[in-house]
Amino acid sequence: MSEESNVRFTEREALFYHNTIRPGKIEIIASKPMATQRDLSLAYSPGVAVPVRAIADDPATAYDYTAKGNLVAVISNGTAILGMGNLGALASKPVMEGKAVLFKRFADVDSIDIELATEDPQAFIEAVALMEPSFGGINLEDIKAPECFIIEQALKERLKIPVMHDDQHGTAIISAAGLLNACYLTGRKLDEVKVVVNGAGAAAIACTALIKAMGVRHENVIMCDTKGVIYPGRENVDQFKSAHAVMTDKRTLAEAMVGADIFLGLSVKGAVTQDMVRSMAPQPIIFAMANPDPEITPPEAKAVRPDAIVATGRSDYPNQVNNVLGFPFIFRGALDVRATAINEEMKIAAASAIAELAREPVPEEVAAAYGQNHTFGLDYIIPAPFDPRLMEVVSSAVARAAMETGVAQKPIEDFAAYRTSLKARLNPTTAVLTRVFEQARENPKRVVFAEAENEVVLRAAIQFKDFGYGTPVLVGRTQPVLDKLNELGVADADSYEIHNSAVSPLVPEMVAYLYEQLQRRGFLERDVRRMVNQDRNVFASLLVALGHGDALITGMTRTFAQSMKEVRQVLHPKPGHLPFGIHLMVAKNYTVFLADTTVNERPSAEDLAHIAIETAAVAKRMGHEPRVAFLSYSTFGNPSGKWLDNIRGAVSILDEKNPGFEYEGEMAPDAALNPKVMANYPFCRLSGPANVLIMPGLQSANISAKLLRELAGNAVIGPMLIGMEKPVQVAPMTAIAPDILTLAVLAAAGIAG
Repeated sequence: MSEESNVRFTEREALFYHNTIRPGKIEIIASKPMATQRDLSLAYSPGVAVPVRAIADDPATAYDYTAKGNLVAVISNGTAILGMGNLGALASKPVMEGKAVLFKRFADVDSIDIELATEDPQAFIEAVALMEPSFGGINLEDIKAPECFIIEQALKERLKIPVMHDDQHGTAIISAAGLLNACYLTGRKLDEVKVVVNGAGAAAIACTALIKAMGVRHENVIMCDTKGVIYPGRENVDQFKSAHAVMTDKRTLAEAMVGADIFLGLSVKGAVTQDMVRSMAPQPIIFAMANPDPEITPPEAKAVRPDAIVATGRSDYPNQVNNVLGFPFIFRGALDVRATAINEEMKIAAASAIAELAREPVPEEVAAAYGQNHTFGLDYIIPAPFDPRLMEVVSSAVARAAMETGVAQKPIEDFAAYRTSLKARLNPTTAVLTRVFEQARENPKRVVFAEAENEVVLRAAIQFKDFGYGTPVLVGRTQPVLDKLNELGVADADSYEIHNSAVSPLVPEMVAYLYEQLQRRGFLERDVRRMVNQDRNVFASLLVALGHGDALITGMTRTFAQSMKEVRQVLHPKPGHLPFGIHLMVAKNYTVFLADTTVNERPSAEDLAHIAIETAAVAKRMGHEPRVAFLSYSTFGNPSGKWLDNIRGAVSILDEKNPGFEYEGEMAPDAALNPKVMANYPFCRLSGPANVLIMPGLQSANISAKLLRELAGNAVIGPMLIGMEKPVQVAPMTAIAPDILTLAVLAAAGIAG
């Protein structure tokens, strides 16, 4: 029912998120070069006149020469915002921007939000209709009933591009998918089930219409609103509700529930009682989708009917009805065949594809991210929202249905190639990172923030706590940290755990522990005590070493080298491992892993081979098939030089180990990354551009990583520190709060283990 989850956050953090870096959540980026005068001449005048004339001669070529074919408008007037009611067009803008971001994130659909300041349906219709040339599709959002029905129907009749009101049909499609599987598990047939629908708004009516189109009999569905059962002749029933009126002597929800097989709730919290659930048929199917709190919670329903299958709109219960499973991929498929509409057959195809996907074995990375092994059954009838297979399965099903029903203007000729292209549209790293954050919530850890007096670090720690990733353990002087928390608007500053090395009761234990390690390395006990009392990185590392924290984040106030030196006084490499750093360059369709960018100045052949194996393992954990290139100024001996032996030695070591991934070297960056250059070396063992780049030494590696960070900005993650006995991350001194938060979550989740 919702794209929301049970994630905890404060109003302050929500506002900070929307304000930080730059206001809002979207920006426009040119898809073509704009560097030279020639580029500008082609992009605008006089070059732009050529596609203008082509489109004037043949309007269909607009899909070839403009962004129309991959552009959806998310349009609202703010009359029904996320269950908050009519707050106006301008107040709906954050939601519409968010919807645009979801289109891009999940299906690589470009989207722009449009807020219309009118509650007049006809004015709304005219405004949207006039924009048809601009867009490949229209997603209507947060428009109250009954106006939403009037608006959508009129636009569907007038426009020759896909139009869908997601509040209606998104919920309908996902709930229908779950319903198909619930009936499958309980041995029911759609044309035999008895259904009660509570709620008669846009989503409820759409859900009811869709399940009837799929085979549920009209006379077997009883719809209720706030006044009770809707039956023929009842007063104050509009045309949209009356379409679902049935002859019955039942007048209340409680009466309607007796003997019902299925309950679909799109109403209000607490509308269903346990007595109502008791009265339902054996193995009742209960979809309690009120937002944000269900009509009855799964534990309440199962307490009286353990045989029930229960779904809600909440992510903290099994079987979440989440619209993000549908709308991005429905529009993806519709756009790719240039559909003139989204019809009932396309919706049914989407619901069936989602249902069938839930019956298939769940990928290991999805199961790991959700902290359990999802298997088709009573508590898993709807796929997880971040299942990477949704893109190809749902989009291709919708595209095929559009073709079969005659609304596709550009049919797909090769569906195998199409499905491959769908997978290539998205970067698996983004999906993995999303699942890592979910995993952190499922298994929260204690992360030590070593520099809590720093505002950037403290903001990250606040978000770490507010978003439910775990407990921040703050290191700093107590009063300055409390003062800073209060300055940042934290209402419960005293609830934060603060450790001050000057007064901590843990110091004697820490001194004894560290002195035992350092006493034969030139340190007296007083030296160790001074380190514990005065060095925040030593003190913070000891908190982790002694079990008072699970992971450590530092680096904002000291250089990487200095921070690393201090941390390693206490925490050591894993046995048999070499600590090193990885930077990730995350683009729209690909990720490149660079290593070692932080630790080892002149790695030996053995070091390079080890770094390659461990970095490839990280790449695999993040959803990639590693293709490793050992970088050099030389490509296979040209030009020759004296600094190539360690690289060639590393390749030889991997030849002996047979590590199970592609690797090659020595190679210059263009040979490793550019297929045209790589084609000059037909003997190259890489099947495509490298995605793991092993740097020959720290000088070139660190320079490259910092150049990328400055030039690519938010597209670079890291450095991630690999190979320590405890999860430790050392952030760059230029990091902002979201960077610190990401590294803290990666440390807590063990992704960089």
